Amino acid sequence: MPIAYSFVEKSKHHITLTGFLIAFIGSILFSTKAIIVKKAFADVHVDALTLLAIRMIFSLPFYLITAFVITSHKNNIRLTTKEWFYIIALGLFGYYLSSLFDFIGLQYISAGLERLILFLYPSFAVLINALFFKQEIKRIQIWALVITYIGIGIAYFGELQTDTGNPNFYWGSFLIFLCSITYATYIAGSGYVIPKVGASKFTAYALLVSTAGVLLHYVLRGQYNVLQQSKDLWWYGVLLAVVATVIPTFMLSLALKKIGANNVAIISSIGPVSTIVQAHFVLGEPIFTEQIIGTVLVLVGVLLLSIRSEKVVLA
Repeated sequence: MPIAYSFVEKSKHHITLTGFLIAFIGSILFSTKAIIVKKAFADVHVDALTLLAIRMIFSLPFYLITAFVITSHKNNIRLTTKEWFYIIALGLFGYYLSSLFDFIGLQYISAGLERLILFLYPSFAVLINALFFKQEIKRIQIWALVITYIGIGIAYFGELQTDTGNPNFYWGSFLIFLCSITYATYIAGSGYVIPKVGASKFTAYALLVSTAGVLLHYVLRGQYNVLQQSKDLWWYGVLLAVVATVIPTFMLSLALKKIGANNVAIISSIGPVSTIVQAHFVLGEPIFTEQIIGTVLVLVGVLLLSIRSEKVVLA
């Protein structure tokens, strides 16, 4: 899963060319994740857990450096036991379970459909906040939810007609659906924890927890043969960690400072479109009318949820 930012925008920002390009390129790079994963499955026949573990191994140094810098700051405050509990729980939900569901699901459905289902997470976050944190769902948010789900329904029906020979279509879709829910749980929970511990510390520690979860799962499974079968596997791990995760994370973080949350939210909506286009030209996945209509509706719904609320979450 991509890195998420959760915060309240306090001032107006104007879009600059530099800020626009940074946000645009960062969003495009984030959208390459599904393409790289699908290519790895096709080229080196690796399983989802192994690929995810390699991704986390190459990402780990960046997480450790970030956590060390934050902890070494003179104003650093120690976390309480309760705060550690929330970070561990949300880290396991947000980037361990979500990523595992995502990678396994990508074995069975197209990259384009994966990105659209995954983009349901803002709507789930709204519902979770309403259910557990008693946040009121506004009328505009209700319309956004309706538009988003109609869009997913149209795109899903079109994909179902196209991918008729796939016996695992529903299973793969369900796993990505679970990915969206677990990631939404992370987003909703982060809105509660971040004001207490800080965004940078929370994100760094949550990523370290998720990395530990993935690597422990991999070690306990005990199947290491695939690591020696292909050198290309390690290159895919590097691409996933650096190109599809670390670089776009820093780029979007910089864009947030330059042009603000709302502007970056709008620009980052290019993500699903980018995934669909890349999947067509790199993976040979078809582009069809229902997919285009569904994508437009999903983007409209997500933008309404993002722009009309104080909290803006990017992925």
